[in-house]
Amino acid sequence: MKKPIGSYPRVRVEGGGRAVVSQAGGVLLVKTVRKTGLDQAISAALAPWRKPRTMHDPGKIPLDVALSVALGGDCLADVGMLRAEPGVFGPVASDPTVSRLVDALASAGPKALEAIRTARAEVRERVWKLAGPSAPDSGGQLIVDLDGVLVIAHSDKQDATATWKKTFGHHPLMGFVDHGRGGSGEPVAGLPRPGNAGSNTAADHITTTQLALAQLPKKYRRGRQTLIRTDSAGGTHEFVAWLARRGRWLSYSVGMTITDAIHAAVLRIPATARTVAVEPGNEIRDGSWVAEFDGDCLKGRPAGMRLIVRKERPHPGAQLRFTDADGMRLTCFATNTKNLPIAALELRHRLRARAEDRIRAARATGLRNLPLHDTAQNQIWLEIVQIALDLPAWMPMLALTGKARLWEPRRLRLRLFSTTAQLVTTGRRHILRLAKHWPRTHLITEAPARLDTLPNPG
Repeated sequence: MKKPIGSYPRVRVEGGGRAVVSQAGGVLLVKTVRKTGLDQAISAALAPWRKPRTMHDPGKIPLDVALSVALGGDCLADVGMLRAEPGVFGPVASDPTVSRLVDALASAGPKALEAIRTARAEVRERVWKLAGPSAPDSGGQLIVDLDGVLVIAHSDKQDATATWKKTFGHHPLMGFVDHGRGGSGEPVAGLPRPGNAGSNTAADHITTTQLALAQLPKKYRRGRQTLIRTDSAGGTHEFVAWLARRGRWLSYSVGMTITDAIHAAVLRIPATARTVAVEPGNEIRDGSWVAEFDGDCLKGRPAGMRLIVRKERPHPGAQLRFTDADGMRLTCFATNTKNLPIAALELRHRLRARAEDRIRAARATGLRNLPLHDTAQNQIWLEIVQIALDLPAWMPMLALTGKARLWEPRRLRLRLFSTTAQLVTTGRRHILRLAKHWPRTHLITEAPARLDTLPNPG
C-alpha cells in the first residue's frame, strides 16, 4: 500500500544563509525617500534636536520608523526589522535612541510638529510636480476629505476615553487628499482627540482644515479649485459659516443632517423638479433622484450656499431611519459650487465614500492603535503614521503604472515589499537580485528605473 503524499513539499529549514535580504521590496520606498528629497527635508527640519557627537541623524530616525510602519510595523520597536538589513536601510538607531528622540520631540510640542509638517509640505509640492499628469491636482481641482477615526486602546493611555460607539480609545480627525479613480490618496492632516470628542465639533473641523491647507502647495491654499468635503459630522452652522466666509478661497461639499424642516420640504418637491441621479460615466442610478431646495429652506444660511437632497431606494436589508420618507432613503448636502448640474454635484459628494478606503489603509498602517502613553508622544506617532502613508501613495504615483497604482498598503506589502532578494556587492555597487519566478519581479525592477529618470533634489 502506497503512503499518502502530502499537498506540500517537505523543506528542511536552516539558519546559515548569507546575503539574503528580507523586505527587499522596501527598496522602492527608500528610493522614493531619496528621489523626493524627504530625507534631506526632515533632516534639516529636525537639525535643532541633533545633540553634539551624536551618531544618528535625528531626521533619519523618524523616517526609519515610518518605513517600518509602511512595511507593516505598528510600534517603535518594529524598526528592528530595518536594523537587521543595513545593506538596504543603512544604520538604524537602537530602540532606546528612538524612544529618547520621540520623547524629545514630544517635549518640544508645537515647534517639533511644525518642523515636521513644514518639511512634508515642501516635499509634497515637489512630488506633485514630479508626478505631472499623475498628480492629484492634474484635473484642475483638489479634493480634501475630512473624517474621524476611532482608534481602540487596550490600556489606560492619556486621553483614552469611552467613545460614541461604546468602545474605549481615541478619536482623531484626519484629512486626506483624494487621488480620484486613478489612484489612492494621501494624508494631509491628523488631529489627535480624546475618545469622547464629538463627531460634529466645529472647532476641530476648522483646525483640521487649516492643517490640511497648510500641507498643500501655496496655490491651493486659497481658491475655488480646492474642495473641502465632509459627511454630516461637518454639517454644523459654525463650520459651514467658516467655510462660507472663505467662499472666494475655497469650495465645499458638506453633508447635512435631515431636520424636520428639510424633511417636510422634501415631501413638497414636485416631480418636475427632480433629476435622475447618475453614476460615474453619466450612467443612470436606478431608483434615485436629486433635487435642489428653494430659498425658503435656506433662510439663515450663508449666502451662495446650495442645498441638495438625494432620495433613493435603500438596498435590500437596509434599515430605514426616522428621517426617511415613503420607504426611500434621504440624504442632504450643502455646497457653494455654481454652474454644475445638481446630479454631477451629488455624484461628486457621494464619492466622499473613498475616504473610508483611506481610513482602512490608515488602520493597516500604524493607526490600528496609538502605541505610546502620553498624548504628546502619540501626536508624534500620528505624524510618523502620515509619513508612512505618504510613501506608499507617492511611490506608485511616481514609479508604478496601470492597476498597480491603485494598490493599497496591504496589497503593496504582500506583492512587492515582502519580496526577498540576494544582496550582491560588486566593486562599490550593491545589487539586489530577485527571484526570477516571483510574479511581481518585473514591477520591482521597473519601478526603480522610472525613479532614476527623475531629477535629483536640489
